[in-house]
Amino acid sequence: MTGRLVGLAPVADARTRLVVLGSFPSVASLGAGQYYAHPRNHFWPILSALWGLDLRALPYPERLQQMLSRGLGLWDVYAACRREGSLDTAIEAAELNDFAALRRLAPALQAVAHNGGESARTMRRLQALGLTTLRLPSTSPANASWSFERKLAAWREVFAAHGLA
Repeated sequence: MTGRLVGLAPVADARTRLVVLGSFPSVASLGAGQYYAHPRNHFWPILSALWGLDLRALPYPERLQQMLSRGLGLWDVYAACRREGSLDTAIEAAELNDFAALRRLAPALQAVAHNGGESARTMRRLQALGLTTLRLPSTSPANASWSFERKLAAWREVFAAHGLA
């Protein structure tokens, strides 16, 4: 088992209305210091399809600015954990992020969309803060049972409901 891993900082600001919460960054994301850095993850392709803009062609800081300008934020449910590899099933000794701090960082926040099942396990904690919580199909390449088109349709519905599509 590897040592304790520390996640990435939240991406949110005063414009953020919806935050997508993953579980914990993959090995590729931690190595790059970027959310959803694995080339087979569908996160960036889904946002690109929703917004008609190839986000993957932009430098990472510009991707984040595009998100923030549209009211979307990013974070993970876990601040730190031990994990071998990138699978959620390998997460051990997980430490939750400070969700109350997210409310202060993003005062216009209306809802949290959990990117997959591991993230969704924390739904009740976020509901206790008065947030609408939703579960989206995971964009991870490990979620091969959902086609890209099926994931995109689910994500489009949530984004449209919150004025982000």
